[in-house]
Amino acid sequence: MHTCLWLKGHCPWCYCYLPKIGLPYLSQSPKELVIILGEWWKSDVEAVIDEATQSGLPPNISDAHTINGLPGPVSTCLSQEGFNFLVEPGKKYLLRIINAALNEELFFKIAGHNLTVVEVDAAYVKPFETETILTAPGQTTNVILSANLESGKYLMVTSPYMDSPILVNNNTATATLQYIGTNNSSTTFTVPPPRNATSVAKKFMDSLRSLNSKRYPAKVPMKIDHSLFFTISLGLNPCESCYRGFRIVAAINNVTFVMPSVSLLNAHFFNKSGVFTDDFPGNPPYAFDYTGIPPENLRTMEGTRLYRLEYNS
Repeated sequence: MHTCLWLKGHCPWCYCYLPKIGLPYLSQSPKELVIILGEWWKSDVEAVIDEATQSGLPPNISDAHTINGLPGPVSTCLSQEGFNFLVEPGKKYLLRIINAALNEELFFKIAGHNLTVVEVDAAYVKPFETETILTAPGQTTNVILSANLESGKYLMVTSPYMDSPILVNNNTATATLQYIGTNNSSTTFTVPPPRNATSVAKKFMDSLRSLNSKRYPAKVPMKIDHSLFFTISLGLNPCESCYRGFRIVAAINNVTFVMPSVSLLNAHFFNKSGVFTDDFPGNPPYAFDYTGIPPENLRTMEGTRLYRLEYNS
């Protein structure tokens, strides 16, 4: 890891890895701007989670997305201003973008400007230019912005990417990139991708590559001890007390994790029985088109199941 990382925005603590001097994009000495993409509820968020837990349904969607805490103008408050970022013409800026949303993958783009992606989740990537980035909840993405236009105001937008049959907040949050010296000029607008823009998401993900240079080689192990294949999915399990008689659950290889009453490491170290089993499947229990039509039976297996790995395997 090479950067200052807010370790997964859902945690009440963080780690900070300070970057080394002389590393790739830092040699350009860019100025830095922190951009936090978030969600905002009118309700108490703890109450939102409690209601979802009791009903077995997904949490109520948020009322707004935000950029640095502000949504920009919304239908119920057109006078609401968004965050304003000031930049100098001819300068380069390192944008540290953090997705602090609860559940939603978010697109982000700036009108009239391309972004050069240089780092994702504290790992350098081979730099590439893009008009739109995609970032997952808790993820950090560092990009270089060249303020190569003379003047003006340019709209920043963030909007959700809906890659599952779970409703998302389809509101777009906006902010403004303003060149210093610009006063009353009109804002150059941009339109965010559609919420089902899988082609945009795939293009971005396919562009992520390691540096694989002499200084930062991609040392891929040639000897494989375990070949594991994990599929992450949503399922429906029976629940008598839930609103519709079932609960929406997440699963890996069709196993929904059951939280134990004691620490797993504690149980392992002290050889406590009955806390977990070590029969977690290393591959999906049955094959189907994982990116296409789901199977008719959406029920998952439940358990505190682990997959054991030997040290240094």
